[in-house]
Amino acid sequence: MTLPWHFTPLSGERVTLDLLRADDLDALSAIQGDPTTVRYMLYSARTRDEVATAIERDGAHDRLENSGDYVQPAIRDAAGRLVGTLYVKLASTDDRTAEIGWLLSPGERGKGYATEAAEIILRLAFEELGLHRVYAELDPRNEASAAVCERLGMRHEAHLRENLWLKGEWVDTAVYAILEQDYRRRRI
Repeated sequence: MTLPWHFTPLSGERVTLDLLRADDLDALSAIQGDPTTVRYMLYSARTRDEVATAIERDGAHDRLENSGDYVQPAIRDAAGRLVGTLYVKLASTDDRTAEIGWLLSPGERGKGYATEAAEIILRLAFEELGLHRVYAELDPRNEASAAVCERLGMRHEAHLRENLWLKGEWVDTAVYAILEQDYRRRRI
């Protein structure tokens, strides 16, 4: 593996990933403060102050080196507007494994931004960092995120029934993953 890796902005055809910053507060508050938008997230709708704290915390994470390290960059459209966030965490350096996830503004869903942003991270993971496996854990009721996983070539590996007590109910977890060799086959 090629670590440590220090975050620098990453660009695709229509999106750029860069670190969260203080002027993202209004846009990110609209996303993370909406109960419908965060329905399938591990956290409930956040107040403006909680979002400000999250920006400060997550914006400071700009390095992947050890198991548990993460970056949570902003997903920006071609005009530079924040349309969502992406999450990548080194789950295990020994196993060369990372976790990935995304959250988009309701008005920006269905435009391919999550898929493009995740493709940028998969390219980084497999072509630069030398990871072996990247996975996503999500609520299987979140059909849009499951569809992103499938578009990325991730395989549905598991469906854990009622494994998590969240927001007053038992919820399931779906696990999707892609291996380095599967990623490389798709690139040919």
